[in-house]
Amino acid sequence: MTAVTDQDHTEQAGNAVPGESGEGRRDGESPVEEPLPEVEARAEPEGEGEHARVETVSGPESGPERDEERNVSEAPGRARAGWGRRRGDAGSGSPEVVDDAPADDDSAGAWDDGLIARRVTAETEQAAVMEVRGNNAPPAAPLTYDGPLHSRLDALRELVGLSRARLDSRTLAEAGQVLDEAAARRRLSGQHTVVAVAGATGSGKSQLFNALAGVAISETGVRRPTTAAPIACSWSDGSASLIERLGIPPRLRRRPLQSAESEAQLRGLVLVDLPDHDSAAVQHREHVDRILALVDAVIWVVDPEKYADAILHERYLRPMAGHAEVMFVVLNQIDRLPGEAAEQVLDDLRRLLDEDGIALGEYGEPGATVLALSALTGDGVGELREALGHFVTERGAPARRIAADVDAAAWRLHPVYATGRRTGLSEEARDDFADRLADAVGATAAGEAAERAWLRNANRACGTPWLRLWRWFGDRREPATGRLPVRAQPDEEATARQRVEQAVRTLADRASAGLPAPWAQAVREAAVRGSQGLPEALDQLTARAGLPPGRPPRPGWWPVAVLAQASMTLLQIVGGLWLVGQIAGVMAPNLGVPVLLMVAGIIGGPIVEWSCRMAARGPARRYGVEAERRLREAASGCGRARVLDPVAAELLRYREVREQYGRVVGVG
Repeated sequence: MTAVTDQDHTEQAGNAVPGESGEGRRDGESPVEEPLPEVEARAEPEGEGEHARVETVSGPESGPERDEERNVSEAPGRARAGWGRRRGDAGSGSPEVVDDAPADDDSAGAWDDGLIARRVTAETEQAAVMEVRGNNAPPAAPLTYDGPLHSRLDALRELVGLSRARLDSRTLAEAGQVLDEAAARRRLSGQHTVVAVAGATGSGKSQLFNALAGVAISETGVRRPTTAAPIACSWSDGSASLIERLGIPPRLRRRPLQSAESEAQLRGLVLVDLPDHDSAAVQHREHVDRILALVDAVIWVVDPEKYADAILHERYLRPMAGHAEVMFVVLNQIDRLPGEAAEQVLDDLRRLLDEDGIALGEYGEPGATVLALSALTGDGVGELREALGHFVTERGAPARRIAADVDAAAWRLHPVYATGRRTGLSEEARDDFADRLADAVGATAAGEAAERAWLRNANRACGTPWLRLWRWFGDRREPATGRLPVRAQPDEEATARQRVEQAVRTLADRASAGLPAPWAQAVREAAVRGSQGLPEALDQLTARAGLPPGRPPRPGWWPVAVLAQASMTLLQIVGGLWLVGQIAGVMAPNLGVPVLLMVAGIIGGPIVEWSCRMAARGPARRYGVEAERRLREAASGCGRARVLDPVAAELLRYREVREQYGRVVGVG
């Protein structure tokens, strides 16, 4: 089956064969075809599918003057699958060729993959068949992810959601892009594997692309760069959505040489020929970077001269070391190497790949496939085709590519989630913070004051009246100049505020120790926000939780002590009056009894007072401790609500994201 072109020899126009639309042949000669120029079809507008296409025919020479638009018609008796539908009688030998239908035709139908033209060499003498999926073709089954990958993607999505308020958008941009691409790829065909052929200028990737397709699809030549735009070649139907995702227009979509063996071996393969990654044209490099981020696998084509190029290794291979399982590295042009030089170059290439961190798929281990071949002579191409066949048949490349993308994103997020130190607030740090707040509100001093108040109350109730009178008189006579100066209220407030601020700073430093920088900053900010208004709140709590109004409560034995002290005083009074009566002669002289009564009262009063003071020390101490405890709990509760709880919430959020990060990297 010969290819239909519009550049058959037309040297004798008068001898044109009827029925050939615009084609001329010499009399008595069979059709002679030379290697055809590149034929690029424009995207057919949506119509009824019965219109011929206007194609841009590129001549063999470079330059814009080589392109011209011609109507491509079909010779009688030649079958061209998928090249377009014709109007007229089905049995007519010269079908009518009409121009393109308008794009806004109301009765238009839709082509999934578009109609495309391809270059065909005269040596093949067969036409490459373009992909046309009918409306009745079943849609390709979407891609499915296994349980572990699905769990990792869910964890990454949860990780990004929990981190949006703590990390900047640039840090999370790659992870978000991985999630978007994973979701987009999952909706598309799971029966196809998209493989890109990438390489440097002159490496022969387009030649290898044509060798795999079995037909000259991508233009080759000495002009650099040769490939200006990515070209896609699909071995089976249903890949239109995948190719559209790559942004490849219908005019650059091809089908390989129709061969039952090739179609069975590579069924499901979508091969994409990329421009040179080291091209001087910026647009070419942008095409390469964009498509490499979307394909399922990549074939890196290197040549004996530039296989160690720093641009290739530093810009592409080293950053993509985690994608080794979906990577082929092909040493092309081995026909140029004499003797054992090919093996030596191949070994050196493996060494460089190992230095790049790329695992090599040798001895049954997962990793990159490294091959040596010659696209020109065909040596080794069959081995690559066989390896591609097994690779595509497994249908696991898309999931492995997404898993590698997740690994790369997780590795770049490692500094903002992982830490080698133990993090969190210890009980020691919490107790120290509570003690500092208690010192700031004077809890210890308040307890001591409560204890002294209890003892003073005991002295008032159980002390001798003469001693209390003497103390009162002494307090009245004491000069004010001999007293210690009392600290002013503003100074006390300033000191308390400084202590509170110091307590908050110490707590923030301990809580953020060992955390990654963003989370440490979030913890410190939470502590600072909580410290605002904390001194005023502590003052209010101190006023409410301080000493209760009125006198301290008295124990049950205090009435007995008061009665005993009153009895001692009464004995002193009775003994004294008795002596006075004897002196006045009112009563009979008898010094023994009144003196004994007075001595008993004078000695018994201090003894009762001392006994009450000793007995009051325990209750007074407990009263002071209780007052200190209430104030400490009030200060601790205020500090916990305002500072500790927000800090603990930040630490809990970090713990959650750390757990999610562990699920993303497959740990825990």
